[in-house]
Amino acid sequence: MGGEEEGMVNEIKNTKLNPKLTILPLIALIFYEVSGGPFGVEDSVKSGGGPLLPLLGFLIFPLFWSIPEALVTAELATSFPENGGYVLWISSAFGHFWGFQEGFWKWLSGVMDNALYPVLFLDYLKSSFPIFNQMAARILALLGITVSLTYLNYRGLHIVGFSAVLLAGFSLLPFAVMGLLSIPRIKPKRWLVVDYKKVDYRGYFNSLFWNLNYWDNASTLAGEVENPSRTFPKAMFGAVVLVVCSYLIPLLAGTGAVETNSGEWTDGYFAQIGALIGGSWLKWWIQAAAALSNMGLFEAEMSSDAFQLLGMSEIGMLPSIFASRLDLLFDSFSSLCNKCNTLIRFLLLRFVKLCDF
Repeated sequence: MGGEEEGMVNEIKNTKLNPKLTILPLIALIFYEVSGGPFGVEDSVKSGGGPLLPLLGFLIFPLFWSIPEALVTAELATSFPENGGYVLWISSAFGHFWGFQEGFWKWLSGVMDNALYPVLFLDYLKSSFPIFNQMAARILALLGITVSLTYLNYRGLHIVGFSAVLLAGFSLLPFAVMGLLSIPRIKPKRWLVVDYKKVDYRGYFNSLFWNLNYWDNASTLAGEVENPSRTFPKAMFGAVVLVVCSYLIPLLAGTGAVETNSGEWTDGYFAQIGALIGGSWLKWWIQAAAALSNMGLFEAEMSSDAFQLLGMSEIGMLPSIFASRLDLLFDSFSSLCNKCNTLIRFLLLRFVKLCDF
């Protein structure tokens, strides 16, 4: 009897120390695992030869790709409500060897991908703060950003989830404002423009795939979700709606309210559209949102990768130190430090060099 009471006390204590993710923070984390906002979808207008194909693509492609992937992720995450996600799925179906292959290469991809976000953050700021063009200041800033965000992740996934909600709100609000301001100026016929001679199908489909993929990343956090059988499907549904709307609303507003040339639509062009629709204040707000969105992407990717290592350790694929947790803290110390060390090495490179690599 005493043993049962002690077990219940320990369970309650662990719950208080390690709060589980609820639906809203999980939606925000999934949003950043997949998207992070409409930053980067501008190229789809250029490669699509006008607004029509991108609008159709971001409306139809999710039906054939995003929704099925999200449904599979929700189903398997509720069937395997443990940390590790897709590593557990592959291991269960094909054995530990292939599960380890999936885990290692996915983790390596995540580390390299995550190294881009602090670099992009500084790239957004250097036009306003030229000091970040100097290598010494750039290195110090990158190290400071990496260590600070790693510490935030280390303190707890519930804290990361709450910060992701705030960042998502700040990053998406300027586009909601832009959408409202654009309504009186919208001419629907502008949405129907397409020049098939300018269509770059490879770039077009690459843009769709890149911006509507990676729904399975959040599965590595399944063990940290409160009542995953109910929370995960609802969060996936909310995240799909949020991601699709975060693309369609800015595209509808930007292409419908302003007469532009499709060749002008490159990365960062939404800031120019914001200036034309709302003025310089909206332009600066969008630029700030784009910069901070990279911080949300960094936090979500690090959380996913860290708990993947933790899950792999719990099933014996990695040394037990990767599953270690400390009192009053929530994340895996060793896995986060491992990622931080690897990230710092990559962060010293510039964005173009990382992409070329």
